[in-house]
Amino acid sequence: MKQQYISYQETIEFLNKAMGEYPDLIRLQSIGETWEGRPIMLVTISNDVAYANEKPALLYTGTIHAREWIGIELATQFIQYVIDHYKTNPKLFNALTRNTLYMVPCLNPDGFEYSRRHFSFWRKNRRDNGDGTFGVDLNRNFSVRFRKGLDTSSNIYGGPEPFSEPETRAIKEFVDQHPNITVSLDYHSQGNVFFPAHKFNHEEEIEGTDLNQLCANMASEISKVTGRQYGIHRGKPPLNLINGSGREYYYNRGILATVVEVGTRNIPDYLINMKQSVDENIPAVLYALESAINYSPKAPARVSGFLAEQIGMNEVHLKWEHESQSDCFFEIYRTPSPKHPCTNANRVAITRAHSHRDIQLNSGQRYFYTVRAVDRASGIKSPFTPALKLKTLLADDEFSHTLFPARSDVGYVGEKTPSLNSKHFGYNSLFVGVNRNKGHCLGVIAYNLENLPADTHIKTARFSLYPMNRVNAKIEKYGEWSVSILDASEISDLTSYEQIASATVIQTLGDAIPSDRLTQGIWTEWDFTGTERRILQQQVASGRIILRIEGPSTLPRGHDSQMMQFDIGYGRFGAGIHYRPNLEIIYTRASQQLNLEPENLHTIAREKVVEGELKSGFDSHGDKVYGHLSFNLDQLPDPEKTVVTEAYVELKAKNRLQTRKDIRFTIEMAELEEMAYDDVLNRQQIEYIGYEVSNTDLKANPAHCFMFDSYCRQILEQLHSRNMPVYLIVRPTTPSQERNAIIDWHGKGENWQAKLVIKYIERRKKPLTAPTELTATLDRDSGRVRLTWKQPDDPDFVGCYVVRNRFHPPRSPLDGVKLYGGKDEYTLDDFGNPNIAKYYSVFSYDNVPNYSTPATVRFSLNEVIPINEDEDFETQEDEEERLSRDEESKDTILN
Repeated sequence: MKQQYISYQETIEFLNKAMGEYPDLIRLQSIGETWEGRPIMLVTISNDVAYANEKPALLYTGTIHAREWIGIELATQFIQYVIDHYKTNPKLFNALTRNTLYMVPCLNPDGFEYSRRHFSFWRKNRRDNGDGTFGVDLNRNFSVRFRKGLDTSSNIYGGPEPFSEPETRAIKEFVDQHPNITVSLDYHSQGNVFFPAHKFNHEEEIEGTDLNQLCANMASEISKVTGRQYGIHRGKPPLNLINGSGREYYYNRGILATVVEVGTRNIPDYLINMKQSVDENIPAVLYALESAINYSPKAPARVSGFLAEQIGMNEVHLKWEHESQSDCFFEIYRTPSPKHPCTNANRVAITRAHSHRDIQLNSGQRYFYTVRAVDRASGIKSPFTPALKLKTLLADDEFSHTLFPARSDVGYVGEKTPSLNSKHFGYNSLFVGVNRNKGHCLGVIAYNLENLPADTHIKTARFSLYPMNRVNAKIEKYGEWSVSILDASEISDLTSYEQIASATVIQTLGDAIPSDRLTQGIWTEWDFTGTERRILQQQVASGRIILRIEGPSTLPRGHDSQMMQFDIGYGRFGAGIHYRPNLEIIYTRASQQLNLEPENLHTIAREKVVEGELKSGFDSHGDKVYGHLSFNLDQLPDPEKTVVTEAYVELKAKNRLQTRKDIRFTIEMAELEEMAYDDVLNRQQIEYIGYEVSNTDLKANPAHCFMFDSYCRQILEQLHSRNMPVYLIVRPTTPSQERNAIIDWHGKGENWQAKLVIKYIERRKKPLTAPTELTATLDRDSGRVRLTWKQPDDPDFVGCYVVRNRFHPPRSPLDGVKLYGGKDEYTLDDFGNPNIAKYYSVFSYDNVPNYSTPATVRFSLNEVIPINEDEDFETQEDEEERLSRDEESKDTILN
């Protein structure tokens, strides 16, 4: 298998040949020499390569880890792609005209050759540590957060000091001397995931959306080739992430930097897996190369002040600011989720204005927006604005409830870990799939449904789960992950593998997700179908629903793991409440019905007005005769809590017309000052109620319902709030003259007299008042920001919702990072960095929930607060293996 891969010497020969044949396109140089005397080769590619350093540039580094051969393979084959296509592919030609590509195919030549010739899974370089061990992990040898390790035999030993290694010194010096580099890709294996760079403060950064969009759009290019979905995962700062990586060094120099982890094995089957990995990443690298100019001084300035000025049920009003010396227009992108590609497919507007109204949205749904400026002459685009997150208002009859599992109701059960399964609940994360040590593992999540009303009618439901690590899903295109609703009556112990594995499946949600589409760092969502919503509704009666997450249960020969790891938001390795598995339900409630008799009935003719009768048609002179009805609405509940879900007028004709002419009858909502014929002719018409009924219709069926549409229902609610009656006119129409054609619709007190039927639910319409006395202070004992406030005194108060945003005051509950939701009047910002200025907003909410206007405070310190890190960090898997060994030791002692 190894013979199919290129060697380092063959790579140098290929690059020399390419430079000799294409001297205006390719330049080759050595930027340093390794411990074993190998040159560290860097290739520069650009049209008119003599001017390459004057153009914005993409830096590509590969195989910094010796066993991760994708870096050198992709680099050489991308160069071959450029040679073969740059004259015929205008997209590639334009990218090379505007930008430069700096490529280091292999940043660890010594380690790579050692991996090829001796030990396949060697990771480090070949430094002689002087104590019988060899090698430094080059991706721990850069200066940002460098940590000096003592165990020189460790695979992640970072060296005696930053840049102690010739390889890292070489790339550092090159980067420092080339300020034109704007984007950096560092290719690794494995995982099929992007790891964008960090500033390790758990605060959103101004470039955060740029990093996510660079990765998401590259992932979109990858998916076009093989259908494989790459994840995007920045980890959970501020603590215990990577130390001394090249990615963070580049990012701290102002370069958009990301690691790209490719494939599921370091040295896979070449013809199948490596070939796919290379082919799918070529267009992704090209996209990154095209993007370099958009982050250079040649690009327009970033749009600022981007916010949602107004949020409705079905539309939002966006506005922004921009200062530019050039003539620019703006591209607005809307996506259904974060880390979603921004392409022409979801560009919702192009405008030269500084505002946009986005329409025809769905109620109660999340949307994510970003904007970039585009230079009209050059087409160069600005960086993206930080993503604007919002949720449209619920429809008038809707309620929303997001369920999170209790700590004891979320965990996983392992086939081979019966004594530890109870400890897997509410602690760290879910392992789902199969490996040799744990056997078959199933995720278990139970939700308490008792807070949902008994008359709940579920309109939409979505289950969301956050994949936090797929490094142990090591087999390409093997297995799939699914979510099933279990029969809760069969389960007495959530921590029992036998009970969970053997429980009856009531329904599996949607489609199972194959391994190559399960994305680390991007929420996986299952939207309930109609059948699944009906099953969920049945579970409301029992007060509980149990979900089982499952993956593959067996391993093919020669493999040891196909396991996904999902966040649960609890424990050392959980990322808090906003990463918990959640079940979001939008529902309405069963309507109550009110049948109203008319307060007054009138027949209004030119000659007279008759009270107590309801007739309409044409009199003996051919003049129209109108029917008039009025209804009082005072039997309805409090207008501030009454939502009309359905309304209609029932009329039944007492007689039939003998004529065959097309006479039709409509009902109008109208306002009348006097009950006189001229007042009817000059009435203020509001709206028609339903559709007209013809003479022919009445002959077939004398009884008809005239339905209020959504606008008329709103008018009905407005009249109720103003304590006014409803006035209705029954109006006849005909295209030709007609006489003596009058319908009697039954008078006052008759069995079939007119009726107004109103169906309604009780639901608060207006939000509560905002919290007051909001303060933000530093809790010096914990080093965290402490927020306090006073909640409104209102019987409908349910809780307060706290949000943090670094860039602007949060204007809606989704506009930032959620910190808290509940009845308390304080919270601590557990993850935020107190050294960074930011805004906090607190919203009060009721049971709908309607959210108040925010109480907002800006927090800023004039001092630096030290952040303590865990020096003895271990991964969750390391910790669980240690606990398992401890358990085995106890068993040995007892036996």
